Amino acid sequence: MELDREIGNTQGMEKRELAVIGAGPCGLAVGIAARTAGLDCVIFDKGCVVRGLTEYPTNMTFFSTADKLEIGNIPFIATGAHPTRQEALKYYRRVAGYFELDVRQYQEVIEVDGAEGDFRIRTRSPSGKERTYQAGAIVIATGYFDSPNMLGVPGEDLPKVSHYYREAHPYHAQDVVVIGGANSAVEASLELFRAGARVTLVHFGEGLDPRVKPWVLPDIRGRIESGEIVARWRTRVVEIRPESVVLRSEDTGELSELENDFVLALTGFRPDHGLLRSLGGRVDEATGVPIHDPTTMETTVPGVFLSGVVAAGYDANKIFIENGRDHGGQIVTALERRGFGAANR
Repeated sequence: MELDREIGNTQGMEKRELAVIGAGPCGLAVGIAARTAGLDCVIFDKGCVVRGLTEYPTNMTFFSTADKLEIGNIPFIATGAHPTRQEALKYYRRVAGYFELDVRQYQEVIEVDGAEGDFRIRTRSPSGKERTYQAGAIVIATGYFDSPNMLGVPGEDLPKVSHYYREAHPYHAQDVVVIGGANSAVEASLELFRAGARVTLVHFGEGLDPRVKPWVLPDIRGRIESGEIVARWRTRVVEIRPESVVLRSEDTGELSELENDFVLALTGFRPDHGLLRSLGGRVDEATGVPIHDPTTMETTVPGVFLSGVVAAGYDANKIFIENGRDHGGQIVTALERRGFGAANR
């Protein structure tokens, strides 16, 4: 339902019962639950719909099966048991359109203040134009893909270093160090190898992460055993230089230098709680988990809720689409008990 854009105050602010910050799958799920319940909801994102998924590797296949990625009870039909990134992008675009969600793409939320019933959200477009909106409640569904886990080593800011991997072709015939031992690092290493890159996989652990996709394990193990991909276990990158990297053994402390063209630091991500903290929300400093009610997803700030991996803290593997998609229903149920949506029913 579209409200008159002059409703809200004398300055013409748009007013909504609920504002969701982040148009990823879990943010969209909140919007669907709100629309189904008759709540007037707007969704903001600094990029496009499901922007985080656009940052995934081009040829990525999800670990989850298609049914675990569904939102709004809309079937996700994929060609295989595990859908591809391209199939997921198409699915979420179509779901957003089916429910006619009010998604404001390329509207970065730069500030939120106020209190329950009267939050003020300031956004900025890529052109620099700013707008202010009013909302009765806020949902933070910002994910984690903007906040990679940094190595904290000299040279990490060199142009040869990236915390994101898209595709292998640009690295053909180059010496590439891939840092990490989980799915992202493993799949990138295999694609790079097939594209003709010379790959060294560096990981501080004893071996591969136990959560690596089972259908990938035989391939990566075979490549490592044959020497086609070099694995340096119990090793850390301690310095990145323009034409090399410096490695340190976790067991002996010995340093070694390796000639190198590119570094892919695929060490995972963590949620950014800056917005929540700016509103006075509390976060457990040890775990990074925002203090919240797991039944309603409401934080310590009345009227401010969490949806998706932003609630997971430093262990992003606790919340995925398949369990984060339920947060929307929990949030909307809590809001209905406070009378939200009553005027539209």
